Amino acid sequence: SFLGGMRAVTWTQVAQYVVILLAFLIPVSWLAYKQLGNPIAAVAYASQLHKISQLEEQLLHSPKERSVQQIYQERADMLEAKLQDVPLAMERDRLVLHERLRYLRSIQADVGAIAAVSREYANLPRSPQEAEQLWRQQLQEYRERAQPLGGLPRHGQPFGGDPEGSAQERAQFNDERANFLALMFCLMFGTAGMPHLLTRYYTVPSVSAARTSVAWTLFFIALLYLSAPALAVLIKLEVMNNLVGVRFDELPSWIAQWARVDGSLLSVEDINRDGILQFGELRLGADLIVLAAPEIGGLPYVIAGLVAAGGLAAALSTADGLLLTISNALVRDLYFSRGTHKSSSEQRVIVSKFVLMGVALLAAWVAGQRSSDILPMVAMSFSIAASAFVPAMVLGIFWRGVTRQGAVAGMLAGLGITAYYILSHTQWVQSAVPAALLADGLWWGLQPISAGVFGVFLGTGVTVLLSLVTTKKNKKVSV
Repeated sequence: SFLGGMRAVTWTQVAQYVVILLAFLIPVSWLAYKQLGNPIAAVAYASQLHKISQLEEQLLHSPKERSVQQIYQERADMLEAKLQDVPLAMERDRLVLHERLRYLRSIQADVGAIAAVSREYANLPRSPQEAEQLWRQQLQEYRERAQPLGGLPRHGQPFGGDPEGSAQERAQFNDERANFLALMFCLMFGTAGMPHLLTRYYTVPSVSAARTSVAWTLFFIALLYLSAPALAVLIKLEVMNNLVGVRFDELPSWIAQWARVDGSLLSVEDINRDGILQFGELRLGADLIVLAAPEIGGLPYVIAGLVAAGGLAAALSTADGLLLTISNALVRDLYFSRGTHKSSSEQRVIVSKFVLMGVALLAAWVAGQRSSDILPMVAMSFSIAASAFVPAMVLGIFWRGVTRQGAVAGMLAGLGITAYYILSHTQWVQSAVPAALLADGLWWGLQPISAGVFGVFLGTGVTVLLSLVTTKKNKKVSV
């Protein structure tokens, strides 16, 4: 991005998308061919849904699965008791581990057992605040895993809860459905309002070329996205058929390898001590479903490396366009906007290069703080783009009555309400700002990542109303 320009970034993104496409389609096509004899996963995977439903029915009635759920429920109850008096529970844990370590040393136990207890003792929380945060996270996890199917809804059921169950189950179903629809709304409108996507069509020579480019873009996006649900079904069937019910000492080697990389990606524990892996004892992170898909399907590890390269290519492809758009906007729309800085085109390019480098370093520093998970931050960026740009852009194209004052006010109103709702549910803002100034809970049960719903409608309304008012005033002045 620094050395090249819009043309260089465009062709770089083409190469990166080829990597993304191959990295995703090779594993999912292989799984479809392996299970169904048809490599077109998006077409063939539907027949596997019935098999998953049958396997889920068996797991729901399995005594061993229920024993696992019972143990997790007992762990959750123990954590709830510890959270009643955190300092006392910390002292008890410390004394128990200290006595266990002293006993193991006195009987000259196995070095591995002593080392395991020593690590557990060293990793005890240092403060009541740290302990409470850790235990609440574990409590949430144990509560989920104490539910049937490890807290996952049945694959044929789109949302949690039950539309025909108890009042609580109906409320959960409706809440998850509303949040899903709101998130889809924000993702669609946010995509339409992303500045680095809008500027991409400036690189084509004509309007017809732009339309052709959009058509091919939609085709390749559909090819990728329609395969995503197929991957979920095929991976789940592989796990249920080839992992669940296998002895722990016979599990494939990739499980131990990925568990060592990061416990949040994959964890297995023989919690009921029967030596056999139950579905509730396996925890797969969302990222691992893609990263380990080749090994789950029996492909060599080098394909897993290609998948990782595809993920990195996706990140770089997005970053390229964003960096170029941000730097150009700062230099051309702010620094040179009022004509006070006279310069040639070459000087503007040079300034934009160094602004790009500064923005990249700033982004790297912010990312290094790890203030939040990447997925909510990305979803929130779609909400911000949708609320700030889409109302003014769409109305400006299809309605001649939009005025400059209305468009600016609508953009500020949409962005303001979205940012307010997101920040009101951010932990560091809640600790620094009085609660009376923040949003009172969730509005209509919608999560902060879908805040763009409020911004789009408010921005549209403000743009329309203020445009009508300012149009009438301009007419009066002209008369």
